[in-house]
Amino acid sequence: MTPGDEAITCPFDFSEGMDFDPSLAELMDRDAIARIRLPYGDADAWLVTGFEGVRRVTTDHRFSRAAIVDYDYPRLTPEPIVSTESINVMDPPYSSRLRRLASQAFTQRQVDGMRGRITRLADTLLDEMAAQGPGADLVRHLSDPLPQHTIFDLFGIPRDDWALMRQNLQHLLATGPDSRATAATAKADLRAYFVDMVQQRRKTPEEDLIGALVAAKVGEDMLDDQEIAVMALTLTLSGQDTATCQISNIVYLLLTHPELMKRLESRPEDLTNVLNELLRVIPFRKGVGIPRVALEDVEMEGVQIRKGDFVHVSYLTANRDPERYPNPDLIDPDRPYQPHMTFGWGGHRCIGVPLAMAELEVAIGRLLERFPGLRLAVSPEEVRWDKGTIRRFPIELPVTW
Repeated sequence: MTPGDEAITCPFDFSEGMDFDPSLAELMDRDAIARIRLPYGDADAWLVTGFEGVRRVTTDHRFSRAAIVDYDYPRLTPEPIVSTESINVMDPPYSSRLRRLASQAFTQRQVDGMRGRITRLADTLLDEMAAQGPGADLVRHLSDPLPQHTIFDLFGIPRDDWALMRQNLQHLLATGPDSRATAATAKADLRAYFVDMVQQRRKTPEEDLIGALVAAKVGEDMLDDQEIAVMALTLTLSGQDTATCQISNIVYLLLTHPELMKRLESRPEDLTNVLNELLRVIPFRKGVGIPRVALEDVEMEGVQIRKGDFVHVSYLTANRDPERYPNPDLIDPDRPYQPHMTFGWGGHRCIGVPLAMAELEVAIGRLLERFPGLRLAVSPEEVRWDKGTIRRFPIELPVTW
């Protein structure tokens, strides 16, 4: 830490609409990496905001996620969301091994085979919305249930267990100061549940994602029961965390940007390109995620990061770096594609990206196809936004058609 500098307190609690968090925007404008203080954890952290800086931290072996284990690291939630054995807190080569094995369940070919099931789930939900008639909450009818139904269905979780799964996952995402014990219990229960599922699949193979993870093999190397259970927990959480928010966020932006809606209605073949541009600009979470620890002294952008310092990166600010994305706050469907960081980067980029994109393409594509003339049933100012978790999304999205 540079002498004389003080950590900037960052609650990262901005949650209204799709406007960018002004505190993050201010941190982006600083000449050097900022020192920040988050609501939980016993230490401050550095925050890297530029695209190249974030890329460097996420690919440089001198910054370790595994090193945060057993530390009360700086974060936004009372209870650390990830398990210590999770791929999210591993470094290469250990994480590389798990990624090679687990990615066999998420190849493009595998996901293409799942698309029909995702479409049937989406159409069932949209049938129910249509039956209700004009005037419906899109969050309740599509955004919330589709990712849950999809991941639960693809993992082979019995429908009778879905309500309990939803409850436990919500406990993990809570940010309230009294939620730590509940979150810890929920995480333990979910892990035990998936261990039991894995053991069942070893006895009786099934064609679902748990079965695919059980069968994944590189040479003689396979995932063990605990590795699959933690992987399933991580994927179940991240799959819903991202897709649930993004369906609502994407639809909100389309409904408040009529020119984008008209573009997709007249050129549905542009859906994937438009989705990627929207994913780039959407502030899908509040602040930051899991930090890294510097394993040795590193100089970055004129700042001396000391061995043992925590380092956070912001994918949100990296996605709006003007040096990579000219006029970055503009939603430009014709912007030449440059990979964004919404799904992470480097060795911790989400392995389920093909599945997440399939869900978004199906959800948005089928919605626009089946409900021409879709529009907000309230003014944008009346839409209510989530304030109780680390995510950014409307908790209700009243629409009509």
